[in-house]
Amino acid sequence: AMAGAAARGPRPCLLLPSLLLLLLLPAASAEPELRFKPPAEAPVRLFTEPELARYDGHQEGQPIYLAVKGVVFDVTSGKEFYGKGAPYNALAGKDSTRGVAKMSLDPADLTHDTTGLTEEELKSLDDIFNNVYKAKYPIVGYTSRRILNEDGSPNLDFKPEDQPHFSIKDEF
Repeated sequence: AMAGAAARGPRPCLLLPSLLLLLLLPAASAEPELRFKPPAEAPVRLFTEPELARYDGHQEGQPIYLAVKGVVFDVTSGKEFYGKGAPYNALAGKDSTRGVAKMSLDPADLTHDTTGLTEEELKSLDDIFNNVYKAKYPIVGYTSRRILNEDGSPNLDFKPEDQPHFSIKDEF
């Protein structure tokens, strides 16, 4: 009887490590796929153009988002400027970098494309980006164009914008 018990004894112990291994395996094999990990303290939300378009200020009770330089800002607190029928509503729900740089609401300028902008327009863009948008509105994410390469792979040079002067608790 003693030999029988000893033979039966180690089995559960052998089972446990292989069970653990099975539990860990899916996680381990999924790991290399990720490659791109945003910093934990700032979750990064990726917006495609159609997604961003949903936040154009026309839907009651929805936040209003607009993107400048691929950075998506929540401009809901500026509803009187960006809401439905407001003077800058044309900028909402899209990446309006060119429009912001040229101070233009011309539909042709409401694009991320900065090709051919003058030195002055680019400087103006940076000033408005830093002193208006980053200073006043929380960042809620980035356009897919900013986070991904053309082929859809993660852009490894992507770095989230810092908003050191911005405290999210002021918003709630």
